[in-house]
Amino acid sequence: MASYDLILRGGTVVLPWGEAQADLAVRGGRIATIGDLRTAEAAEVIDCAGLHVLPGLIDPHVHLRDPGDPAVETMATGTRGAVLGGLTAVFDMPNTQPSITSVGQLDWKRNHIRETAWCDLGMYVGGARSNVGELGTLEREPNVCAIKVFAGSSTGDLMIEDDETLERVMRNGGRRIAYHSEDEYRLQARKPMFAEGGPHKLHAEWRDVECAFLGTRRLMALARKTNRPAHILHVSTAEELEYMKDFRDVGTVEVLLNHLTQWAPDAYDALGGYAVMNPPIRDRRHYDAAWAAVADGTVDTVGSDHAPHSRAAKERPWPATAAGLTGVQTIVPLMLNHVSEGRLSLSRLTDLMAAGPARVYGAIGKGRIAAGYDADFTVVDMGKTRTIEADWLVSPCGWSPFIGARCQGWPVMTILRGRAVMREDQVIGEPSGEPVRFEGTRAG
Repeated sequence: MASYDLILRGGTVVLPWGEAQADLAVRGGRIATIGDLRTAEAAEVIDCAGLHVLPGLIDPHVHLRDPGDPAVETMATGTRGAVLGGLTAVFDMPNTQPSITSVGQLDWKRNHIRETAWCDLGMYVGGARSNVGELGTLEREPNVCAIKVFAGSSTGDLMIEDDETLERVMRNGGRRIAYHSEDEYRLQARKPMFAEGGPHKLHAEWRDVECAFLGTRRLMALARKTNRPAHILHVSTAEELEYMKDFRDVGTVEVLLNHLTQWAPDAYDALGGYAVMNPPIRDRRHYDAAWAAVADGTVDTVGSDHAPHSRAAKERPWPATAAGLTGVQTIVPLMLNHVSEGRLSLSRLTDLMAAGPARVYGAIGKGRIAAGYDADFTVVDMGKTRTIEADWLVSPCGWSPFIGARCQGWPVMTILRGRAVMREDQVIGEPSGEPVRFEGTRAG
């Protein structure tokens, strides 16, 4: 009789080839067997009857602000929120204080992950003018998910807005580069058009459709010229989504939960500065286009762009309002609610938040329920209805644009490499996150 470390019994399992009633067995932190395991034994058996078992969901776009300001967020608090919200891995952006742009900073962060993270974590390296010549080496460092380039809308040393330097970046290395695509020249030219203290909805007029679309056209022209794969982050306009269909040879697409859930002017009217983000929340035409792009397969990944700021920074008069919204703990319930309301299937959600990030970034052992893969599972109750409440959230910034949102479908268990790290709102044990491994990198 086979013996395992863990068996998940009786759930509806979301497999790469469809949903099935099946048991899952885990041995040594990996998926060992899928099937009818009623006669098998394990050190631990969890009854999943009435629940759906998804591959461990990934948020490929978060800003955990570590190193930075612990009063806003830390790796420990951000990843604790992630597992409470049903995520088993996050990919963390490099625009911290200081920015993650060197081997030494990657080494520090890798150690910090092992000491403090509740879920697994991949690391972006920032592309800066100071390290363009080193990017081909940096992208092969262990546990690096991608080079991140801010082609617009950044502060500090992470800004590369001109075509000449962007082309140099693309010619150093070969892995997919992730881009913030807004045209910095248009942003700066339009800024004097708007007075301080104007309504927050003007954010979408300043950072208009052409600002985003022009940035994406420039980047895709350079990507095709250099044959360097590009992942355009937080695509927010109908024009970009249509355009990207002609660049599947070199381009992939991320859409944010925010652009699938909020629209202008309603979000600005309800939330004021707590609706300000880059690129901005746009009107219903772009919201509808985002869902159409999810339906036809244009969108490869969905992320939260979790970017916490202090309340004081969010409440400064526009346009000095800090841009960025929280979301790492709330993305899974909100996406499950979209499933319940018929906007996408549970299989498509799994594709966007597990298989998609694993494919785009080359994550090893992640993204699907299959023998030999990491035993990462997000277990959800699609019959559970619950409201997102402030006292459930753990980010020290203390706010969310989604407080009060009612969700049908809720994560009830997060399992990381065969060990439950969250069950029914309780985080279990000690932090056990590991750096994610990626194809094209050195062993760490």
